[in-house]
Amino acid sequence: MAQLAAQVRVIRGDQRYDWRNEWLDSRQSFPFTGNFDLAAHAHGLLLVHNDDIVDPGEGFDSHQHRDMEIVTWVLEGSVVHKDSEGHSGVVYPGLAQRMSAGTGILHSERNGAGRRETQRLRVVQMWIPPDETGVAPSYQDLDISTPLAGNALVTVASGMPRDRDDAAVTIGNRFAALHVARLDPGRSVTVPDAPYGHVYVATGSVDFEGQGALAQGDAVRLTGIGGQRITATAPAEVLIWEMHAATR
Repeated sequence: MAQLAAQVRVIRGDQRYDWRNEWLDSRQSFPFTGNFDLAAHAHGLLLVHNDDIVDPGEGFDSHQHRDMEIVTWVLEGSVVHKDSEGHSGVVYPGLAQRMSAGTGILHSERNGAGRRETQRLRVVQMWIPPDETGVAPSYQDLDISTPLAGNALVTVASGMPRDRDDAAVTIGNRFAALHVARLDPGRSVTVPDAPYGHVYVATGSVDFEGQGALAQGDAVRLTGIGGQRITATAPAEVLIWEMHAATR
């Protein structure tokens, strides 16, 4: 890969695309709703990064995906997942979930709380393309609440060979990894050094070395640079994509 010019771009939360209906508030880091060319707006390999709030009793009925690696990370509430391969379960904060759509899979995702309950669902869903198309669909999840309590960067999902024994779940792309850190005030982690990086403040607030304060919903897109320190200024949860290739 040719040497990339170093670039750091801060995207504030109110700069994200916002799509709403009667039961969904979808804050999209890249335009998703109605976008049929996701790669045109991608950063590195990251095609979709939606932070969705779903009302109790609501969600997405059965729909199809194909040739996509989909990682789901719950921040509040729970997701009830069912798919055409026979997988079903509840995804909650601290549970890493990956679905590889492959040749095609139908699935539904709904707020685990009923309409008479008050628990909203807040969930971040992220898509990257697979290395190889036309493979069999698959699913994986794992609770990683214990390592997340250690004020460290935890590898949630990865297809990189180096992470074969360390990632909570695997993804079908050898050039990408998702890391998550839950940080107490004053604790820090370092952004992995990679051609492309995407840092998202899911909760709380942090200081990003060289850029200053970031609040919930803010993101940083990194190109050709890494190694910055991220320090929590309040209890925070940070999602970091490390990517060693791009979609184009």
